[in-house]
Parts: sequence; structure tokens; C-alpha cells
Amino acid sequence: MTKETNAGENTEGKYEILQNAAGEILIMIKQRRGGPENPRFVYDGGETALLYRSRESSVFLGGINVDARHPLKSADEILVAEIDGDEVAREYVAPVRIIRDLKMVLK
Repeated sequence: MTKETNAGENTEGKYEILQNAAGEILIMIKQRRGGPENPRFVYDGGETALLYRSRESSVFLGGINVDARHPLKSADEILVAEIDGDEVAREYVAPVRIIRDLKMVLK
């Protein structure tokens, strides 16, 4: 990935959102327990998103940079890399689901 569009930190830990020249999106997060089961990236175009990994595990991404919002909202899918130290522990593709208001889902 060639262009960093966002680097943030929140209660879920650090994350990075990167975009390559072809417009593909990579999100790097800290490794979580258990593998993903039917993952989805739920986004409303604002400063927060939810990476649903499984029934037991979701990752909240807050403080999404303005420059990353349009590419995320335009993507059909994203590549997620879970990092353990300096190594990629696992990677998977998650379809992007655009919703009207993420706050309604989080209640």
C-alpha cells in the first residue's frame, strides 16, 4: 500500500488505513482472539466505523481522518491485516456495508 490515509488510536488500540495506487484499501489492526467469521466493515461515511469480525468480536474505529472517508465510502471491500508485533497474523477481505447512521447500530 502506498498512501496512508489515516492513522488513529482509540479504545480498540492503534489502527492504520492505507490505500494503494489502484484505490484498494488496507486496514491494519492489532490481532484479536479467534478468527473472523463472515466479517463486514460497517460505515456511515463519518468519523467512526465498525469492523464486525464475528458474533463475539467487533472492532470500533474512531477518529477516521477526513481524507480517508470518501475512499472508504466508495470501496466495495477492504483488506484487513491483523498484526502481532511486526508480523501479519492473519488477513482477510471484508465487504463494506454503507448504512445511514452507525450510532443507531451501536445502541
